[in-house]
Amino acid sequence: MAGALGDQFPGTGLLLGTYTPRLDEKGRLILPAKFRSRLAAGLVMTRGQERCVFLLPMDEFSRMYEQVRQAPVTSRQARDYLRVFLSGASDEVPDKQGRVVIPANLREYAGLGRDVAVIGAGTRVEVWDAGAWESYLSAQEADYSDVAEQIFPDLQF
Repeated sequence: MAGALGDQFPGTGLLLGTYTPRLDEKGRLILPAKFRSRLAAGLVMTRGQERCVFLLPMDEFSRMYEQVRQAPVTSRQARDYLRVFLSGASDEVPDKQGRVVIPANLREYAGLGRDVAVIGAGTRVEVWDAGAWESYLSAQEADYSDVAEQIFPDLQF
């Protein structure tokens, strides 16, 4: 599926799909093959929402950072968000086997054990503890249709 959209919209670099690799004893993650070209030049790992780890291609991280940086420094919420977002961030370059080490602080934050779910979320990759992902997905699927109608009232399938 990921390849099909990438073929249909060349250059989009969309990150799609769900994969279930395992972390090794050193906390290394083998990136799914379909994500490797998009992340090969480097990525930034940081805390994501709902206790996952975001893997952001460098250009996407830069875009997000520029948006967050535009918030006024006088805003306590903006300062708090920026501190949490950047304080746990780690820039990485995958090795030749497509592996990256997820730092211990991010593994702890997301409760990552050996079994993980790696999902493509369009412009970013999210790494979840496998059990946490299954629980989250089960809870969200129940409201999937209702949420779509509320957030995207004109979306047509």
